[in-house]
Amino acid sequence: MYKCKDCGKQFIGGARRNKSQVITEYIEGKQTLAQLAIKYNVSERTIRRDLEGMHFVHKIAKYKDVTIQLDTTYWGRNFGLMVIKDVLRKKVLWHKYVRSETVAQYIEGVSWLKSKGFKIYGAVIDGMRGLAQALYPIPVQMCQFHQILITRRYLTQEPDIEASVQLLDLVKSITRMDKESFVGAFNEWYEKYKDVLNERVHDKRIKRSTPPYMRPRLRSAYLSLKRNMPLLWTFYDHPETGLPNTNNAIEGLFSDIKSKLRAHRGISKGNRKKLLDEYIMRHY
Repeated sequence: MYKCKDCGKQFIGGARRNKSQVITEYIEGKQTLAQLAIKYNVSERTIRRDLEGMHFVHKIAKYKDVTIQLDTTYWGRNFGLMVIKDVLRKKVLWHKYVRSETVAQYIEGVSWLKSKGFKIYGAVIDGMRGLAQALYPIPVQMCQFHQILITRRYLTQEPDIEASVQLLDLVKSITRMDKESFVGAFNEWYEKYKDVLNERVHDKRIKRSTPPYMRPRLRSAYLSLKRNMPLLWTFYDHPETGLPNTNNAIEGLFSDIKSKLRAHRGISKGNRKKLLDEYIMRHY
């Protein structure tokens, strides 16, 4: 607002800043607060006030028949984003900020969906213990890629014995095989290497009645596969659910929002939540 010193008339001069446009440029672009302040010829504090106009409104999806993916990603140790996503329509149905992921929090999200009238035909998880049982009777698919990561963590990327090398190679091929072929190859591996798998330490100095296993990490990898085997092929046994065999789609979402946040390093936790809420609402 301006005032003429001669006649006393008040008027507005210059182009007015559009706050919604400022929010859009901050969310969609890579401009920092400083860059936006320079562009609009105002202070960073003014830009921050404009960004306070971001008010997340949770819109409930109108399509109620869904197959879902569940996962959590982190920034540091104490800030995580838990997401439940519609597999078919690629929409985020529910999300929550957490310090660490728990079965109870995932069930909170699923219960919220059910309370809003959603019918869940299946769920893809990353293998979190106890989650598949907690989701019963919903059919649950464990992400095959996460099983590869679990096995690789036990055996390392370059195992030093033949049994470990063969098991790792088999697991790496899981996404390219059907259920019968993989289960058959897995059983053949066990028959070939069961003596190696079950060999115990031969040391008379050990006083235990039952000596420990010689290769505990190989056994852990084997037992993980054996325990998770039914969950790894739910998509194959129940094609009507539309379940994918991996959680790659939700991992793509996480990569996208992490890339977005890298352009806004140093923002407070509160502003980070606002940015994520707004970005998810606009894109997912």
